[in-house]
Amino acid sequence: MSIDRRTALKSAVVAGLAASGAVAADAKPDPRRASPKRYDMKKSINLWAFPYPQRMTLKECLQLAKDAGFDGIELNYDLESDLSPKSGTKEFTEIRKQAEQIGIAVSGLCSFLFWKFAFTSNDPTQRARGIELATKMAHAAKDLGTDNLLCVPGAVHMPWNPDYEPVPNDVCDKRARQAVAKLVPVAEKLGISINIENIFFNGYLMTPDEMNAFVDSFKSKHVRVHFDTGNIMMFQYPEHWIPILGSRIKNVHLKEFTKKGTDFSLESFRPLLDGTTNWPAVIEAFDKSGYKGYLTFEYFHPYPHYPEALIYQTGDSLDRILGRK
Repeated sequence: MSIDRRTALKSAVVAGLAASGAVAADAKPDPRRASPKRYDMKKSINLWAFPYPQRMTLKECLQLAKDAGFDGIELNYDLESDLSPKSGTKEFTEIRKQAEQIGIAVSGLCSFLFWKFAFTSNDPTQRARGIELATKMAHAAKDLGTDNLLCVPGAVHMPWNPDYEPVPNDVCDKRARQAVAKLVPVAEKLGISINIENIFFNGYLMTPDEMNAFVDSFKSKHVRVHFDTGNIMMFQYPEHWIPILGSRIKNVHLKEFTKKGTDFSLESFRPLLDGTTNWPAVIEAFDKSGYKGYLTFEYFHPYPHYPEALIYQTGDSLDRILGRK
């Protein structure tokens, strides 16, 4: 039976693809690769990595994150921006629609205002303002279409802020619990999660057991953990915390840190993979804990020149960490 040239070529291509697929299926993990398997977690990046609002609009940041392959972007609430008390449901809903049109999710909402208006401040006016702003953030998160609100519960001290008067540990704990307790009914009504972040530099909730006890004390599924891999790297290891926190982890900051220095400022945090974090161990720990949510790269220094380079570099690094490349 005769076979024409086109049929022969098609058969050869099919056979070649089948053979390559068999080889790929049978291939053993390469020990030189950091992620020999693919992890089912989502890529996200924090808005602080973008030159917003100085050089880019919020819409441009959303589009760049999408173009760089991110599944989500974490937004930041401030006193002067598109994401501030100056905006309301109308404005936040419009931002949500822009993100949906671009095809990127809002993975969470966080803010530096938890430091400026700490729940545990010795100034009662500052504490009240902190709870007021956190309540506004909760409503903003709902309008933006995310159920994740990062919450810093308080601080015994702030090494980077000499104006913050140190607070005794027991007083700090009492005030933090009182503040979060006021937010729980708000979170339950809105259907969002108040995610408590581990900081370490603030001298409060220094161990995973302390974090678990704090979160569990509210007896609400709307109080969870926002785990930050970099914030404990000075003296501890994220891969040790993750199994202990377990299913309490609702959201994650994937922050790179280098132990080669002793700087307690934001300068200790590095671009992803340019640090001393054992990422294979960290990601495997997340996987074993059953975590399937967002891994958000958080960085505070947008590149002054060619800022898009940092975004694409981070997207590529996350692909490699997650076994996508």
